[in-house]
Amino acid sequence: MLLIDLDSQASASLWCGVTRPRLEPSAADCLLHNYPVSRAIRRTRTNNLDLVTGSIQLANADLALCDVPGRELVLRRMLDGPRLTYDIVLLDCPPSLSLVGVNALMAADAVIVPVTAQHLAIEGLVSLLATVDHVRTRLKAQARVIGILLTMSGSSAVARSARQRVRARYRDRVYESEIAVSRALEEAPAAGHTIFEHAPKSPSADAFRAVAAETLDRLRQLES
Repeated sequence: MLLIDLDSQASASLWCGVTRPRLEPSAADCLLHNYPVSRAIRRTRTNNLDLVTGSIQLANADLALCDVPGRELVLRRMLDGPRLTYDIVLLDCPPSLSLVGVNALMAADAVIVPVTAQHLAIEGLVSLLATVDHVRTRLKAQARVIGILLTMSGSSAVARSARQRVRARYRDRVYESEIAVSRALEEAPAAGHTIFEHAPKSPSADAFRAVAAETLDRLRQLES
């Protein structure tokens, strides 16, 4: 699998153990400066996981791409090679649907929408799903939302209420699996480890395994 970090904060890259001084060359170089993506791909400590890092330069991507002809298709063209050599290419996007996010929608086959179990985040989910539908209609994007994933789920009454609200509104569009708040997930990024390196037998690791299995199942349904 290839993970492409499209967030200027580069959180996914840092979590995979890449230190901030070593983020270059990054996805920004490929998107904005025609750097060959094959040269930006690096191995991670996790078996079968390669990475193209994010970097702060992605914060300027909208401005840099705005005058590029076919600016919403830059990422799709960039991925023509990697699509042939990886079973799955995972695009980790920033939380706002910027031009980088539109590029991801145009390049993707499927979309997973993570949402924290908080009422304000749920209000944002409504707008995000509407924007995704608008991009699909206006630009004829093929990507479909295969699921809404509840993350940072807590045990408080407010969190339970938020989860119930999402499940009541979106029903089977919501993943059965959830990613709950845990000490292991708080510690792993600080160590630059995935949850499978840091606490492979923890409930959090099991939750991510369940999400992965459910994702594969949803992708199979998309293809059928």
